[in-house]
Amino acid sequence: MTSAHQGLTGLLDTEAIRKDFPLLDRTVHDGKKIVYLDSAATSQKPRQVLDALNAYYERHNANVHRGVYTVAEEATELYEGARDKVAAFINAPSRNEVIFTKNASESLNLVANMLGWAEDPYRVDHETEIAITEMEHHSNIVPWQLLSQRTGAKLKWFGLTDDGRLDLSNIEEVITEKTKIVSFTLVSNLLGTQNPVETIVRRAQEVGALVCIDASQAAPHQVLDVQALQADFVAFTGHKMCGPTGIGVLWGRQELLEDLPPFLGGGEMIETVSMHSSTYAPAPHKFEAGTPPIAQAVGLGAAVDYLSAIGMDNIARHEHAITEYAVRRLQEVPDLRIIGPTTAEDRGAAISFTLGDIHPHDVGQVLDEQGIAVRVGHHCARPVCLRYGIPATTRASFYLYSTPAEVDALVEGLEHVRNFFG
Repeated sequence: MTSAHQGLTGLLDTEAIRKDFPLLDRTVHDGKKIVYLDSAATSQKPRQVLDALNAYYERHNANVHRGVYTVAEEATELYEGARDKVAAFINAPSRNEVIFTKNASESLNLVANMLGWAEDPYRVDHETEIAITEMEHHSNIVPWQLLSQRTGAKLKWFGLTDDGRLDLSNIEEVITEKTKIVSFTLVSNLLGTQNPVETIVRRAQEVGALVCIDASQAAPHQVLDVQALQADFVAFTGHKMCGPTGIGVLWGRQELLEDLPPFLGGGEMIETVSMHSSTYAPAPHKFEAGTPPIAQAVGLGAAVDYLSAIGMDNIARHEHAITEYAVRRLQEVPDLRIIGPTTAEDRGAAISFTLGDIHPHDVGQVLDEQGIAVRVGHHCARPVCLRYGIPATTRASFYLYSTPAEVDALVEGLEHVRNFFG
């Protein structure tokens, strides 16, 4: 650690951790070592996860639940074992509350469609309201827009303050006696803002509304305790937390999963089928129609093992230190404007910014030529860009393998961008 980093505390042994991630050894553009700062989009995968995927396909590949032969039973044990691991990771009261989907988007769509097809008291219709926020990822906006269009429900949302926080000054007007569901992100993927869960949940419970939390940007970075959140549904995805793509999770309270109807029909989610009618299997299988993402679930289980061995509290401390350092260093860059909180308190490890009048796409391209991988665009959160009057942002996001030296490389790269554009 250089003298410039001496004051940083709580850092992990990134030198050891980075050896687990093959891609971090890559070079691009004539030998430049890659500086990967796009973990909010997708994290890199450690060898332990890659090995688990290979082992499944090489030694245990079979369909689950129905086969009575040895390999099929092994596949089922691995798949359901992954469910056990995820349940423990999020402190779920029951493993049967963990539903595997293909990503967080599907998890959120599943909730929206369950409520659209439900009977009272859960049914969303033209007499009810849905509450979201202006900082949501499109995956937590569009499903509710579709549900509103289909049912006639009124969609309402919390606005944003100038410093990137939720404006809860009108909470009693946004969440009313007519509200059936309140759905919001725990941590914003663009702003990095960590939202005040207790305040929102308390108001929702006062009016009897259900609560759905998008934890896609929280599950990889901090302890995620679904019981402590007191939500009714929590969605997150595997590929942002060292797992493979193609696997997501929806956690839901057992009694809700028992009462709500399935969204997708097919094999595995049934109990009995005749040509006249069908009955459904208990949760979670009720919501997992067809062949599930077996290998992906096994990979997610391996990712949970990997993160748990390091410790989510340790990961959170490391990222807080890196984010605090990054916020400070980025504010030293002339003409740079952070979009969102400008302190490390109550924020995640994604920092979005603009650089003078230089378009974010140009910033990203020049940084790429130096081996620095960042995200550019509106990050599937276009309403946030509209709120702050900007076409897009550049986003740097950090994870357990990120280092202070990579923050320094980003700052130096941005100086090069400024010089390049004169």
